[in-house]
Amino acid sequence: MSGDCLQFENPIGDGVSRIRFAPSSNNLLISSWDSNLRLYDVDSSRVRLEASVGFALLDCCFGAESLAYTAASDGCIRRCDLHSGSCDAIGHHEDVATCVVYSDETGQVISTGLDKKMVSWDTRSSKSSHVRHMGAEVKAMSLSGRYISVAIGGSIETYDLRYMEGPACLTNSCFDVRIRSLCSVPYCRGYAAGSVDGTVALDISNPTTSEVTRYAFRCHPKSADGKKHLAAITDVQFNPSIFGAFVTGDNRGNLLAWDAQSKRRLFEFPQYPTGVASLAYNCNGQLLAVASSHTHQEAIETYAVSSVEKVFGIRLLPVC
Repeated sequence: MSGDCLQFENPIGDGVSRIRFAPSSNNLLISSWDSNLRLYDVDSSRVRLEASVGFALLDCCFGAESLAYTAASDGCIRRCDLHSGSCDAIGHHEDVATCVVYSDETGQVISTGLDKKMVSWDTRSSKSSHVRHMGAEVKAMSLSGRYISVAIGGSIETYDLRYMEGPACLTNSCFDVRIRSLCSVPYCRGYAAGSVDGTVALDISNPTTSEVTRYAFRCHPKSADGKKHLAAITDVQFNPSIFGAFVTGDNRGNLLAWDAQSKRRLFEFPQYPTGVASLAYNCNGQLLAVASSHTHQEAIETYAVSSVEKVFGIRLLPVC
């Protein structure tokens, strides 16, 4: 990992909710609390698009290189054309929409909201194809292929998108603490989950050996006084090109890289001034984007979104 990093000249003036790299390019999609969806061309360091939906954005994802989906505070799930900037609603939740992902395998958009529902949207008809009542708020959601995992309280449920109308999930793993973040492994079955107390749980199936890596550990970087502190793991991301390599970010601004197979920390990045709100690897795993920002969970808890004066930014770290 090089010590150098890139930073956008025009940082974002409000909390960042999500950053995502495009499927096959270095275009970076950014949603934020200022209601704007932004598309950055990392290679040329310029803004390609900035579109406002009029409501705070809590999540975003790519549907294709030129198509994105957003989840907003008005409950709407919107489809955005990244060439023209036009956005149209494909459906809505009865409360704030919190998470959205797109499956290229099935052509479904899956979203969750504070209405405690997970909805799969048929993008061809702009109607919901299935509504599942989760019984509680989904705290995080992640997709890999046709398998989608959701975190509810201290449990992680995994579903097969082909059988969303089935009565039960494929697997259900329970933990002693509430899950805050979740990332599916991009190249095999499995996930990494981060909790509010700094615990990271791994469940990874090796596709070549059929071995399963399953364990949990405490992610406690030391502060300047040499002591270890509890911190909520706000995001986890796997490197798509290196088996078992992943990074974790927390609400104290700590960013660490790990090797799941050797069960050891690889290195620790310099601490960010605000929490790590979102992380994203590009398609070949050579760039890691880091959003340093207050998160929407913290904003809801403190009711201080409008009073935050910190200018938030996105940093790009080249991965060797």
